[in-house]
Amino acid sequence: MSSTSRTRRATIALAAAAALCTTSAVAAGPASAATCAVTWGSLAKTSAPMAGGRVAAVRAGTQTCFDRLVVDLTGPAPGYDVRYVTTVLAEGSGAPVPVAGGARLAVVVRTGATSVPAMPSVAGYPTFRQVRWAGSFEGQSTLALGVRARLPFRVFTLAGPGTGSRLVVDVAHSW
Repeated sequence: MSSTSRTRRATIALAAAAALCTTSAVAAGPASAATCAVTWGSLAKTSAPMAGGRVAAVRAGTQTCFDRLVVDLTGPAPGYDVRYVTTVLAEGSGAPVPVAGGARLAVVVRTGATSVPAMPSVAGYPTFRQVRWAGSFEGQSTLALGVRARLPFRVFTLAGPGTGSRLVVDVAHSW
């Protein structure tokens, strides 16, 4: 094999290796940008069972890809119904509960409350605009959650701490 042939093969091998490295670097870019991709959707999320506990507190936080609302409960995880609505209605009276934002989520927790919990301030959150108490009546409590727009959300429950539980509502910052 001549030196020209060896040089040509080496050049081809280096070009292939460079192309492979470039392809890997390009492929890694979109993967890191996709870390906030969500598949939750914006349709109603429900779970039927009632629970014997009570609403103890309501808190909120913001994460990289979503804002989170947490309803702390004194007993086992209850059923829930979380959905976008035109107007959130107060438990018992049916009166409208206005909230700031381009869309409204009615967060219905299938357990009562013996007192009105403090509502968290969500000023400066990317997605949440306002959280309001909409009442508790006949073993069911409702919160009005104003959000920037109709965005995907997910709902789940967590056991603990202790004998309590938590209802968690995450609303994505974007589609």
